[in-house]
Amino acid sequence: MRDAAPVSTRPRVLPPNDPRQYDDLAGEWWRPDGAFAMLHWLARARAALVPPATRPDALLVDLGCGAGLLAPHLTGKGYRHVGVDLTRSALEQAAAHGVAVVIGDATAVPLADDCADVVAAGELLEHVPDWRRAVGEACRLLRPGGLLVLDTLNDTALSRLVAVRIAERLPTVPRGIHDPRLFVDDRALVAECARHGVHLRVRGIRPGVAGLVGWLSRRIMSADGPTGTDPGTEPRMVPTWSTAVLYQGYGVGHG
Repeated sequence: MRDAAPVSTRPRVLPPNDPRQYDDLAGEWWRPDGAFAMLHWLARARAALVPPATRPDALLVDLGCGAGLLAPHLTGKGYRHVGVDLTRSALEQAAAHGVAVVIGDATAVPLADDCADVVAAGELLEHVPDWRRAVGEACRLLRPGGLLVLDTLNDTALSRLVAVRIAERLPTVPRGIHDPRLFVDDRALVAECARHGVHLRVRGIRPGVAGLVGWLSRRIMSADGPTGTDPGTEPRMVPTWSTAVLYQGYGVGHG
């Protein structure tokens, strides 16, 4: 009898921005020291832009919700949190963290017009082949006077250098997770939101230097990553004068 062929333990190599990467990395979502570490820091910063709900049954629609990393930071704010994503393995984890999940494409969201008090689109637009359609959907979902909050990567040479060539070689960003051809020019994004009746303001953000250096030091020095899982040990995202790499957007729809 012939011996069985050995099973390969090498991770499969996928094209940049291939959504199957999120299934391969399903175990990383909730590890604060894992491949999606920076998404935790960004979720905290995004949630800080969301005010407490002003009416009963207020709805927050989380486009590209992944495994629901925004959920812990919305506790006590009074929203019903609905998450939309294409990756079933991520949605299973989001549901376990209290998110009402919907499988769907950000460019064709299966939810009603004017349903959301808040639409969040965190680290989504730079992964969508047609970001303008995703913006149109986000704006369609907003109630009059509703709030759009987002963060994404700018379409600049500096962003491609920092977010791909540098960050994807550090333990905070998985290699191949981005296709820099999809990065989103901030001026084009502001104009597209305006076309849909949302006045978007943008500002640059980045990890605090001291926190990032400390986190990387702990991550590199330990084979298993940082031993602490206290969110207080995470680097904080701080505003910066430049939107050239990573930026947040905050916009209100016309009432």
